[in-house]
Amino acid sequence: MTPIVLIPGLMSTAEILTPQVAALWPYGPVTVASTLAGATIAEMAASILATAPPRFALGGLSMGGYICLEIMRQAPERVIKLALLSTQAGADTPETIAQRRAMMAYASTNDFAAMLSQTMAMIVHPKHLDDPALRAVNRRMGATLGIEEFVRQTEAVIARIDSRADLAAIKVPTLVLVGEDDKLIPPERSEEMAAAIPGARLVKVPECGHESTLEQPEAVNRALVEWISG
Repeated sequence: MTPIVLIPGLMSTAEILTPQVAALWPYGPVTVASTLAGATIAEMAASILATAPPRFALGGLSMGGYICLEIMRQAPERVIKLALLSTQAGADTPETIAQRRAMMAYASTNDFAAMLSQTMAMIVHPKHLDDPALRAVNRRMGATLGIEEFVRQTEAVIARIDSRADLAAIKVPTLVLVGEDDKLIPPERSEEMAAAIPGARLVKVPECGHESTLEQPEAVNRALVEWISG
């Protein structure tokens, strides 16, 4: 049985990975790591490593993927397998940083819940935009974490380093998964990662945006079960 550590994305609680915890549970004890400690991606990674099993399979969604890549820098010997979901290895572009700062400024002076609701159009596939269960999960996660956590996590994401030069050093079995219609992190970023990581497997999920674990849980679960059991 392999211990499994999963890391949620920006403004996400463990709820975003609920379907994956259930699917992976037969293969080993599953922990959804907290991203609530640390002002930087490196500090978040160190905090997770401090309580993680000695060796474990590691997976992360979006910001969780950034933390995974930092863990691979800090303690590669502890990671048995790696899954990078709806994420990228590159740093933010100046344009993206400007967009993030504009969102933080807007959130500080307007209705935070309304802002999070408006971002759904960027996060999910158009077919899932009016899914009441999906909207409810995102409302709960946003209400749980709040605006201060949004700002803290966003600043950490903006300041992260470019990990592309480190990808070739990853020697563990790696899954790279992306929604075919991800608007936030386009599929070509995943293609780039999969090409740079030796032996990585690339999975593209149809009719899926950025929030792959909740939008298409069955497809994501199939890929993860194949990854952990292979």
